Amino acid sequence: MPNPTSKLDIAAGALDANTKAAKKAEARKKFEDVFDKIRDELIERFTSENMPQDAIEWYKRSLEYNVPGGKLNRGMSVVDSVEILKGRSLSDDEYFKAALLGWCIELLQAFFLVSDDMMDQSITRRSQPCWFRLENVGNIAINDSFMLEMAIYQLLKKHFRQESYYVDLLELFQETTYQTEMGQLVDLITAPEDHVDLGKFSLKKHNFIVRYKTSYYSFYLPVALAMHMCHVPASYTHSGKVVSPYKLALDILLPLGEYFQIQDDFLDYSGTPEQIGKVGTDIIDNKCSWCINVALSVATPEQRKVLDENYGQKDSQKEARVKALYEEINLRERYRKYEEDAYQRLG
Repeated sequence: MPNPTSKLDIAAGALDANTKAAKKAEARKKFEDVFDKIRDELIERFTSENMPQDAIEWYKRSLEYNVPGGKLNRGMSVVDSVEILKGRSLSDDEYFKAALLGWCIELLQAFFLVSDDMMDQSITRRSQPCWFRLENVGNIAINDSFMLEMAIYQLLKKHFRQESYYVDLLELFQETTYQTEMGQLVDLITAPEDHVDLGKFSLKKHNFIVRYKTSYYSFYLPVALAMHMCHVPASYTHSGKVVSPYKLALDILLPLGEYFQIQDDFLDYSGTPEQIGKVGTDIIDNKCSWCINVALSVATPEQRKVLDENYGQKDSQKEARVKALYEEINLRERYRKYEEDAYQRLG
């Protein structure tokens, strides 16, 4: 006889999941609505400079094509962080300012992606052709990426210049942009797609790339922006000790960013397209991922020869040989151990 309690539990669980999904969709819609206001402000500023109509239309198209449409996790986490720090729901003005800071991160992300796609000569981004590949765009995308970046500072000036933490916001965006570009440089010269040299790879270098190219702007920046908006001081004294909140945030969020990137690297190798929403390409693209660096750190001379001959090649059979070697070195168990250790450190 079926257990009625079990059926009720399943039904309640499904209802709870549906409620959470609905709330998430509602939060995303509210956040997206702010983009429309921001876009209109930027276009209005453009128009005030007496720009020709075709330039105005070009800029509008660039904003709409490149900024919204992603997961928006970075931007929305600014709003979530402000709400957590304040411990209450936000007023309309507070929400707009928090969301605007979030969209500034999304503008920064768009700037990185448009330029990164050109450097990598990528084909698609977010299930559509990369911006530079559109008809009549080409190398104009270089200037478009600069304009996406500078839109950040136009918005900050208009909405935060009167705030005591305005300079902190400027310095934070500038410093984070510089750090990300440092990580991008190391990544590009370490693992160019057209020249494989595994001698340049190492776990230490992978850690640097992850920290500078991803962790600062994806994990630390959203929280630090929220902290500034909530007037969290640079330091204060507690029980006779000097506490640095931003240093504490860094110490937590940078390792968290490293964990998520390593997880992403492992799933690129081990996950199915159904699980990760894409076909993993790190091996054939010569990516300096956690997987290859672990393999290099434990490989025998014979296994190293296999990696040198097969990694980073546009050949499915060579890709399969690298994956087989990953199995030989028990990469899955090594990842399980890393994940277990990471949980203990982050917990």
